[in-house]
Amino acid sequence: MKFIQYYLDCLSHASYLIGDETTGRAVVVDPQRDVAEYLTDADELGLRIELVIETHFHADFVSGHLELAEAAGATIVYSSVAAPEFDFMGVEDGQRISLGDVMLEFRHTPGHTPESMSIVVYERPGTAPYGVLTGDTLFIGDVGRPDLLASIGFTAEELAESLYASLHEQLMPLPDDTRVYPAHGAGSACGKNLSTDLWSTIGDQKRTNYALRAPDKQSFIDLVTEGQLPAPGYFVYDAILNRKDRALLDETELPPAMDYRQISEAVARGAMLIDGRSPEEFAQGHLRGAINIGLAGRYAEFAGSVVRPDTDIVLVTAPGQELEGKNRLARIGFDRVIGYLADPERTMFEHRDDVRVASRLTAVAFGQRAAAIEGLQIVDVRNPGEAAAGMIPDAVNIPVRQLPERVGELDANAPTVVYCAGGYRSSVAASLLRQRGFADVSDIVGGYTAWTNATQNA
Repeated sequence: MKFIQYYLDCLSHASYLIGDETTGRAVVVDPQRDVAEYLTDADELGLRIELVIETHFHADFVSGHLELAEAAGATIVYSSVAAPEFDFMGVEDGQRISLGDVMLEFRHTPGHTPESMSIVVYERPGTAPYGVLTGDTLFIGDVGRPDLLASIGFTAEELAESLYASLHEQLMPLPDDTRVYPAHGAGSACGKNLSTDLWSTIGDQKRTNYALRAPDKQSFIDLVTEGQLPAPGYFVYDAILNRKDRALLDETELPPAMDYRQISEAVARGAMLIDGRSPEEFAQGHLRGAINIGLAGRYAEFAGSVVRPDTDIVLVTAPGQELEGKNRLARIGFDRVIGYLADPERTMFEHRDDVRVASRLTAVAFGQRAAAIEGLQIVDVRNPGEAAAGMIPDAVNIPVRQLPERVGELDANAPTVVYCAGGYRSSVAASLLRQRGFADVSDIVGGYTAWTNATQNA
């Protein structure tokens, strides 16, 4: 058996290639949208990708099932409960598919979504399971959140009941040494307590996973429905898009280069200017109205949190990163990238009247400003769990994912300082506030960590 786990850090997303060397037959499970890596690896290993298997309709990224099926001539596989708007093969609970020696057994595991399923992998006939691909049903340290479909016909409690049954009847009875391979790791908004570990075993999860240790069903439901973060704004959009027969991504095609006049006209029509440079570079000079979402971080996730999917997007990146920016946005279905700014440095030099600098304060400078300025508005854009562990005095907590909807809670005329844990999210948030008309916005270099160190050393 050939078994490869792929892990996409910027979306905390795991996908898998499973192949049988005796026959050359292979499958890919939960692929990302840009699929070249699977095709290259399969070709180098002498494998044919025959099936593209989806454990469920994903909400946090647009899957590459259509792209991979087209490129490899493969069949798309979902649970028989699913009803996508394209041709697929539905598999029943307990159904098995042989790749040769390697055997795949499908188990319906609803709960995160109604059509969720897991895949038990057997390396050879008659052996114990090698592992189980659990999708978003069972994570390392957590289970899939049951509340994402609450707005489209299912209650969190109903799905949590299904999830409890799936875990206890379909997954936990597997042998303790069965490897667990989930679809996501730490950082994903599909759960609240995901581990940084990329795999575990059924036995380890029985011992350590808070949800599996719940003493009864009601306790389990209470545990998994409370404390979930609000999902990023693009989740419902992606969950619906993954059901549709949509346009395919060409991951080799650059968006068009645009000059200053073309970009100005596009912005005037409602396009959003997304600057993918680092917060430090952005602060030194950027085009007015640009939002800073650095390519070095969780670029697509935060773009999907502060930009609507029906918005045209113009990219600003370091030269040579334009294609990366386009493809990473395409991973969440944001396909309306209409172009990129050609030669950003020269453009900003020639149009200095339209260039702005961003105020970034050291922790010490922030302390001085907080003491000197009356009515200073301090905004903590970390997640609630982070804020619960400690906040700067007088700050209000509005996570960056919620900021577009909650910006009305803030005073656009007040001097404002934004902070996060280290400075990435605060630059996103501060630039969004400026774009929304806030006149005096700064963020803290190094974030809460730097402020804590400065106050301890004062």
